[in-house]
Amino acid sequence: MPRIMTKLTDAGCSRSTAGLVVPTGYSFNLDGAAIYLSISLLFLAQAFGHHLDLGQQLAALGILMLTSKGMAGVPGSAFLALSATAGALGIFPVAGVALLLGADRLMDSMRVVVNLLGNCVATFVVAKWEGQFDREAMLRAFNGKEPVAEAGPVDAGNLAVQGAGVRS
Repeated sequence: MPRIMTKLTDAGCSRSTAGLVVPTGYSFNLDGAAIYLSISLLFLAQAFGHHLDLGQQLAALGILMLTSKGMAGVPGSAFLALSATAGALGIFPVAGVALLLGADRLMDSMRVVVNLLGNCVATFVVAKWEGQFDREAMLRAFNGKEPVAEAGPVDAGNLAVQGAGVRS
């Protein structure tokens, strides 16, 4: 998390915005988890030959969006959320979730990528909204150029060492 916050800061977002949005996003902005759970539920329903009407699809989507919020940082929690939703809705047997075990390791990586991208986009949006966004820094970062170093506090001991090096 500190690396992505540094990258976002170098890309023009303020440190305070990145410090608020990124940690909050890891807990509540789990886009990848919500998408994975929704698609998995529809796949399993079709695999078991169940047609879901619009009301069932919307109910499943709402439940899965809520359950995805509690999955932050818990490996394998998607199976639990999907199993609980399947049991609550009675769409297919809960044991059917085991069909996804083989692909879950790969899908977990994709969930993380989508979650991370969602958090980055949210940070840019909030920074822009709050007027704490530096477009020039973003363009430099996206073009692969080094960020402009900010002038930090002056250290008298460091100046003395630098000055001694110049004199000799």
